[in-house]
Amino acid sequence: MSFIEAIILGLVQGLSEFLPISSSGHLALLQKFFGVQADSVLLFTVLLHVGTLVSVFIIYWKDIVELIVELCATIKDICTGKGLRINSSPTRRMGFMIIVATIPTAIIGLLFEDFFESLYSSIVSIAIGLVFTGAILLIAERAGKEDKDVMNMKFRHAVFIGCMQGIAICPGVSRSGSTLFGGLMAGLKRGFAVKFAFLISIPSILGSVVLEAPQALSEGLDSSMALAIVAGMIVAAISGIIAIKTMIRVVSNKRLVGFTIYVWLVAISVFGYALITG
Repeated sequence: MSFIEAIILGLVQGLSEFLPISSSGHLALLQKFFGVQADSVLLFTVLLHVGTLVSVFIIYWKDIVELIVELCATIKDICTGKGLRINSSPTRRMGFMIIVATIPTAIIGLLFEDFFESLYSSIVSIAIGLVFTGAILLIAERAGKEDKDVMNMKFRHAVFIGCMQGIAICPGVSRSGSTLFGGLMAGLKRGFAVKFAFLISIPSILGSVVLEAPQALSEGLDSSMALAIVAGMIVAAISGIIAIKTMIRVVSNKRLVGFTIYVWLVAISVFGYALITG
């Protein structure tokens, strides 16, 4: 993997992680295009995820600090016999909703890990995932009543969004697109739906990093690629920030149809390539 390829992969990871176009699908396609074996750059892929995680922390650092403070307050309430007091504040309720949404994602990921990994061997699977992504974005664009904030949100809504995030482990299925779809279909306000989608990405990305880290470290990486790795991570973080800000604006203005067109065009191209190459 060259320095330029690392930069390109970092750029694509940062943009596609938060824009609803599937980071897993794009990275898999680019690695095939560059002739890069996924196992040989597993550590680099893990570090790219760390770069995108930095993006979320930079954009939502105030919310994250408030969630951490509220977590400490919750632990104090439990120890003093006051109980969970889930509805004592919007921040505390948000924290519980994030936990509830993360549970089905983790269950789906662990139960179907081998199945999801097998899908990456076929670019047709990626194309199918992209078609699915475009379809749910089109549906989300026409979502009905959007009037719920965190205090009106139900636990069943969090479970549904978490299940959609679990489905997004499939190659070609966008995590941000799936969780946004889940939020809008649950009737969440658009601004809140975007924030919730990105906040629940934190435990999801952290979980994937923790699970993949042991194998990635055992695989190792050529020390001569250190500069390329750092550059890729920085580019992933910067492009991730741009992507998050873009999504906030796009969702508020109901402009998701452009992403539907894009992922469907990519899917058609992949299907065509698969037919030509056999």
